[in-house]
Amino acid sequence: MPPPVFRAFSVLCVLAGVLLPASGAAQAAKQTVCTITVNSADEKDAFQRHLPADRYSFVELVERGRPDWLESARRKGIRCDVLIISGHYDGGDYAGGNEFFSEHVEAREFLPVDEMERAACSEPDRGLFSQVKEVYLFGCNTLNPEALRSGTELRGSLIESGHSAPDADRLARALGARYADSSRDRMRHIFPNVPAIYGFSSVAPLGPAAATYLDRYFRAGGTSEISTGRAGTRLLGYFPGRSLTLARGVRNEDADAGMRRDVCQFVDDRLSSAQKVEWVHRLLGRDIAEVRVFLDRLERFGASLDEAARRSPDVAAALDAIARDGDARSRYLRFVHATDRPAVRARLIEVAASLGWLSPLERREELGQMIVDLLGRSTVTAADVDLVCRLNQDRGLNDAVDRLPGLEEPNIGRAAIRACLGSPIDDLRVVRALVSDRDGDVQIAQVYLRQRPLRDTGEVREIALGIARMTDPVAQTRALDTLAHLRVQDRETLALLTSLFPNVKSVTVQRAIAGVLIRADFEQIATPDLVRDLREHRLKSPDGQDLIDVLIRRLDIS
Repeated sequence: MPPPVFRAFSVLCVLAGVLLPASGAAQAAKQTVCTITVNSADEKDAFQRHLPADRYSFVELVERGRPDWLESARRKGIRCDVLIISGHYDGGDYAGGNEFFSEHVEAREFLPVDEMERAACSEPDRGLFSQVKEVYLFGCNTLNPEALRSGTELRGSLIESGHSAPDADRLARALGARYADSSRDRMRHIFPNVPAIYGFSSVAPLGPAAATYLDRYFRAGGTSEISTGRAGTRLLGYFPGRSLTLARGVRNEDADAGMRRDVCQFVDDRLSSAQKVEWVHRLLGRDIAEVRVFLDRLERFGASLDEAARRSPDVAAALDAIARDGDARSRYLRFVHATDRPAVRARLIEVAASLGWLSPLERREELGQMIVDLLGRSTVTAADVDLVCRLNQDRGLNDAVDRLPGLEEPNIGRAAIRACLGSPIDDLRVVRALVSDRDGDVQIAQVYLRQRPLRDTGEVREIALGIARMTDPVAQTRALDTLAHLRVQDRETLALLTSLFPNVKSVTVQRAIAGVLIRADFEQIATPDLVRDLREHRLKSPDGQDLIDVLIRRLDIS
């Protein structure tokens, strides 16, 4: 029988053989908590206060001053077990420029959701988000279930692509399930198979309030639920108002799984540009109503192909195959001509040009005909004016004015369309409409002058005189807001507006005057008399401090 000392040593060796691997396993199981803090750090700090450092490693992905910080994290090989994103959220369109952003004007960091898609699609097995178990989205509407593309819109696209009304009703229901497009759906597509995605269906609490709720949750034992890979609803009860909600990532068997696969074809870095063009060609073979769903992505993909890329042999060959596809081109252009929404029609025309289906001359002809058709409608809106002015920023459509019908009635909307196309007589009419007492006319003039700002000092003075004579406070406020964007430097105009301030009877109009002055040259207006007039004659604000107070403070400093 071995001596006691040898027996004790043997026991220790056995224990060491058991405990050392266990310790190594515990070390290997340490979880990576990735944080993306583009606004408040309160939520991140709450997690870090309560999660033990020996089990959780926190990694902030945002690198201040570096625009490609998400790509930098990918190159470093970081793999997140838990992801916490803090920032205001702009849902936008399904495929639009959604992003998380900061409320601080000086902040330069933001998180485009497109880049999250790129990271998720390009490295599905060993990438940044490949092993995520839980996602926490601290931003308003991050899991809003409301569809951004209505069933009515899908039905309209199907009818425009040639389907009968009954078929359109049936197909719209099917397409609505396949092309799920809410903010919640987009997050589900970015994080496939993740069992727990927490976010807000509407308004989210501010950072300090959210941190307070998280502290209560963690103190009540919530730490045991972090990074388990299981969805739990207990956290929801600690956020009052019921806006915090829970979703899971899309699964292969879900109706909208195909949508995620389609989206990845546009952004997967593993695919070459030529392969992506070939994918676009296959997409164009579908029902044009389905192609319409991807209009935003087709626009951005076309813009991403610079001239060097388009000249490369494989990309050029793939683009040429699209350009020579007469059947797809015919179906697409029939859909363009059937579309009754001018903004959508213009975008479809630009995509057709980028695909080689329209020459520069044909593009101008299509846009010109769209404008003619627009003027044939019963109503021309401010949005229509904005569209035509933007399309003609390079003056390339000026010759279309000769094809437009004459003005049979004094209509400022139609005059503004003609003015956008270079008609000097109509330009004068629209400028004068800015000081009309009809708010609808003022609104159209406002949109026009945002695109075609006044340059002549005499015109600016004339507008200011007209504003002083206006009697409708709503229209007067809108006209002043338009003047503010001109950043008026003319001394006579500024003197007229400062003399107008004490005489108006609307606090909204006074605020609009302050908006003009605050953007002006402070060396010209910063006088003791102006500060005194502002203090003595300002109307009481019904909702606390406002732009007038800001102006007074800035004048005091000056």
